[in-house]
Amino acid sequence: MSAAENKKLIEHIFDQMAQGNTQAMTAAMADDFRWIFPGNWSWSGSWEPKTVVLKELLRPLMTQFTEYRSTADFIIAEDDRVVAQVRGHGITTRGEPYEQTYCMIFRLTNGQLTELIEHCDTALVERVLEPIERDGN
Repeated sequence: MSAAENKKLIEHIFDQMAQGNTQAMTAAMADDFRWIFPGNWSWSGSWEPKTVVLKELLRPLMTQFTEYRSTADFIIAEDDRVVAQVRGHGITTRGEPYEQTYCMIFRLTNGQLTELIEHCDTALVERVLEPIERDGN
């Protein structure tokens, strides 16, 4: 797919997520999808493949919210990479606001998401959300 087609897919995902459809991203993930949190904090590392991302990352994460939406401020695409600055808006199950800013770097292959490198406000995550434990840890 072209950079323009890749950008359109990411725009569609965030149009859906802005309406509360958090399944829009997972539906676009390839089976070998990898989600990476760079840095040195409790969530650092790589979560893969898609089944692990869903079971060990996204399910425990989303159960911490009573509501969550995200919107893209801008999206830039080149070749198989798409970069989006995204704002997350949520309320945790403890009633705390979750106003997050992300830089998400996607890699796409044949119209599917194969990788996401997520940069975010790690201090907010550590302060407001419960740690997520991986199976075997």
